[in-house]
Amino acid sequence: MDGFCSPFPAPRSPLLKAMPDILIADDHPLFREALQRAVLAALPLASVHSADSVHGLLGLIEQFPEADLLLLDLHMPGARGYSALAHIRGQYPGLPTIVVSGHEESPVARRALAHGASAYIPKSTPGEGIVEAIRAVLEGDIWLPPSLLGGSTELKPDEAAAAARIATLTPQQFRVMTMIAEGLLNKQIAYELGVSEATVKAHMTAIMRKLSVNNRTQVALAASHLAVEQVALPVMPADEE
Repeated sequence: MDGFCSPFPAPRSPLLKAMPDILIADDHPLFREALQRAVLAALPLASVHSADSVHGLLGLIEQFPEADLLLLDLHMPGARGYSALAHIRGQYPGLPTIVVSGHEESPVARRALAHGASAYIPKSTPGEGIVEAIRAVLEGDIWLPPSLLGGSTELKPDEAAAAARIATLTPQQFRVMTMIAEGLLNKQIAYELGVSEATVKAHMTAIMRKLSVNNRTQVALAASHLAVEQVALPVMPADEE
């Protein structure tokens, strides 16, 4: 694709693997099925594994650490804009990622590429276009639909810095960070993750250190830099600052 040079190495081709593992993360069942059909059209022998949330996806990646491709919905439970993409690219740089989204705007797509995505697929893309994107990425190319070609996007300094810091979080720390950004209390986070409040507080300490912030409001603010559209932050529990 002309006009864009990816800073990330070309992925290994799963075409060399008898049964490549492909991960799909999307919370809409019908679109997950459409993506699965496209994957199997491109790779008939692929083994497809699906998740309906970012938390579920992180578990899938831990289960299939040598997965060959990820198709990631930009908006789903546990995802705050590009934060999941930034985290996954930081923790699993060998996993090529295609972002799928309902957004049709070129700047949104370009930001996804700047965060390390290998392709951007609007959800209006027909099946043959999704197949084309999958094949292009597996061959080491960067793909955008013709309607979104042209122009360039550089991340704002605050967004680039936030992405780099979020990329250093462990998967469990990332889970905690997203729950903090949603305004959950420590006891609620502990319940959701099946851990003690002391463990959550330990994660909080590590997260604040890695993000270079001092409280949970600033954690949420750091995550907000990667939102597609700026929204009001949830009210943080003052007694847990």
